[in-house]
Amino acid sequence: MHSGLAYFITFFVIVISVFVTLFFKYELEQMFREKKSVIAFHICNLIITFMVSVGAYAVMTVYLFGKSFKLFPSTVILLFMILPIYIFGHFAFEKYKFVYQKYRTTGNEKVVVLNEKYLKKKRSAKFKQYNALAKEDRSHNAAKSRRRL
Repeated sequence: MHSGLAYFITFFVIVISVFVTLFFKYELEQMFREKKSVIAFHICNLIITFMVSVGAYAVMTVYLFGKSFKLFPSTVILLFMILPIYIFGHFAFEKYKFVYQKYRTTGNEKVVVLNEKYLKKKRSAKFKQYNALAKEDRSHNAAKSRRRL
């Protein structure tokens, strides 16, 4: 019972860790201007996710439930939990990345296609009101500056 609950909570920790590491991998690839996925980043992501999940599971079993922590069986179970989640998360993140990309470029950094889905993304109503207030403020300031002349 307690180990099942620990694995269930660790599942959520793994999902969050996979999302965060994939986001950092994407940002690093943009920073280094990589066109394709870098295998080293995937390996680092898996190691980081594995360390976080083992730590979370160990803390829950030892400190929360007062049970003994057995490294080998839990390691194997956590690896079998991490791999499918990471693979599914990677494909979902790649799909999301290309769907909402602002534009695509060629090899010589020229913009080829603007993405219509990105352009059609809804703007929040708050921003419309904010922009309207800013335009109104600008028009009032312009009127005041004309009066001084």
